[in-house]
Amino acid sequence: MDKKAIFAVSISILFWSSAFAGIRDGLMSYQPGHLALFRFIVASGFLLVYACMTRKVRLPNLKDLPAVVSQGILGITIYHVALVYGEKTVTAGTASLIIALSPIFSSLFAFFFLNETLKKIGWLGILISFFGGILIVLGENQGFSLNIGVFLILIAAFSSSIYIVFQKPYFQKYTPLELTCYTIWGGTIFLLYFIPGFTTAINQAVFSHTLSVIYLGLFPAAIGYLTWTYALSKTPVAVVSSFIYLQPALAIFIAWLWLKEIPSLLSLVGGTISLVGVIMVTKWGR
Repeated sequence: MDKKAIFAVSISILFWSSAFAGIRDGLMSYQPGHLALFRFIVASGFLLVYACMTRKVRLPNLKDLPAVVSQGILGITIYHVALVYGEKTVTAGTASLIIALSPIFSSLFAFFFLNETLKKIGWLGILISFFGGILIVLGENQGFSLNIGVFLILIAAFSSSIYIVFQKPYFQKYTPLELTCYTIWGGTIFLLYFIPGFTTAINQAVFSHTLSVIYLGLFPAAIGYLTWTYALSKTPVAVVSSFIYLQPALAIFIAWLWLKEIPSLLSLVGGTISLVGVIMVTKWGR
């Protein structure tokens, strides 16, 4: 795997892992829809300024516009609305494990639609990482609860996996920066559904919670998606997606630092096992 791609996807996973705690913090003042909208207004604004300064973002071809808009709906609108609403009733550790299922979906979609495969050791690595993720959740003493939050985050994981595979062929036409901008801008348009009451929510929010949402927009959203898209342009879907298995361990650690949640020994063991699985997929799985 390309070293630059490894660095890029590592940045994405680090920022995305912090998003679980950031969302929980932001939800203390914001409704889920307002949080998602605010986050991606910030991300869209940052990317718009960057695009204007660099002048490296072309307009998409009209024939590609439906596909570009669909990527925004899948990767931004559906994913983030489902995730934020889900985290109202699902803890950060459980949410990150559910999202970690998306590489399984991505690998299956890539197998059927992009002719990408993994060796047996790669699939074994996926199973090992998933087992490690289960230990993380058990270590958090939460387990799985059959509530609407779990269902919503499963929708988010499924939507994300379709988005990842659907986007892959368009790297032949567009740069990672262009696809990131198209995706975030397109997804933000549909988040405008939550505009009623938006300014009132900002005025009434605790300032520290507003800073958390701004952080979510700048780092996990704008920069995280940009580095992820770059990595995906250089590496097969299944390999890049396998890094998502690192999220549960990192999410628990960051929640410990940010929200004062203390991870258990079993959670740390599960995170280590997940890392072993990721190494198997990325180093020997192809």
